[in-house]
Amino acid sequence: MTKRAEAKYKLDRRMGQNIWGRPKSPVNRREYGPGQHGQRRKGKLSDFGTQLKAKQKLKGYYGNISEKQFRKYYAEAIRMKGDSGDNLIGLLERRLDAVVYRAKFAATPFAARQFVNHGHVRVNGRRVNIPSYQVKPGDTIEVKESSKQLVTVLEASQLAERDVPEFYEVDHSKMTAKLSRVPLPNEVPYPVMMEPNLVIEFYSR
Repeated sequence: MTKRAEAKYKLDRRMGQNIWGRPKSPVNRREYGPGQHGQRRKGKLSDFGTQLKAKQKLKGYYGNISEKQFRKYYAEAIRMKGDSGDNLIGLLERRLDAVVYRAKFAATPFAARQFVNHGHVRVNGRRVNIPSYQVKPGDTIEVKESSKQLVTVLEASQLAERDVPEFYEVDHSKMTAKLSRVPLPNEVPYPVMMEPNLVIEFYSR
């Protein structure tokens, strides 16, 4: 199982933004960074600093993916045809744990990763426990029968803080979801602005 490298809300405070739009985020109360120097006035970021922050924010949003894996997504995105920033978001949104999170089968990206890791999800009828598995448009994602009544699943499906995006077909009565198409960055319901093109610039330096 992938280990979370740091406290998730510390990232919120470091960025000064509620990255996941969660009501419990400490940024809702304190918009400055963590630690004894968190309230110091920050100087203007350099171009490198701006790009680094964009990368940390996007990487952190998807459950704090490892640097090695995130760099692989960049390499794949620039190999594909079309806009590299759009490609990067498309690859991240096709992660199985991202699909589980978007379909509201789990409350957070971290919970979605753990849910997949523990074998609660099937893709086209086959058990898949790899969070980074790339879902294709038209694939059917389903919570396995014995897991459909789990309290965490039922609570996540009722969350009012976010809606299922229109590029998914979700049936919460059957706990099934289908990715109808790969979304563009402006269609993905991020609570804060993501800048994938700055991430591409960061890695292409």
